[in-house]
Amino acid sequence: MSGSQQQGRLPDALFSSIIEHAPLISMDLVVKDIAGNVLLGKRLNRPAQGYWFVPGGRIRKGERFDAAFTRLVQEELGVQLTLAQARFLGPYEHHYSDNVFGEHFSTHYVVLGFELVLPAQPDALPCAQHGEYRWFSVEALLADPLVHIHSKWYVANNPLMPGITSAR
Repeated sequence: MSGSQQQGRLPDALFSSIIEHAPLISMDLVVKDIAGNVLLGKRLNRPAQGYWFVPGGRIRKGERFDAAFTRLVQEELGVQLTLAQARFLGPYEHHYSDNVFGEHFSTHYVVLGFELVLPAQPDALPCAQHGEYRWFSVEALLADPLVHIHSKWYVANNPLMPGITSAR
């Protein structure tokens, strides 16, 4: 992250203070193909750096859910979809011991999970947050130790996680 302010971005010092003192609100996209495989990207940045993770991102102040969803799908997948084309999976909590700036304090996300099915795999995916992408079967996703636990929660269908718990 640079110190210069880009559209929709806060200066690093301010954003760092927000991460240290408040939860962030985001949307995660559980992207499936027609066969039910799940798209994951290998994270380049903290938190969850080096892990396979679902695409997603933060909701900006003043941004409505439908606008945030459309923006994130375009930024993360390079396609245009609307919120009406997704299935809401529910609210989740993600806690990390580090943050985008380092290890000095933790990150807390309140995440709205959405599932969407793409009729065709995208030709090219953006590489700002993920260095590479891969389609995982649900079984392979759940078995792979490099798939982050937060991504596993979305597909685990675990009866021990109904409603909002430490995982959700």
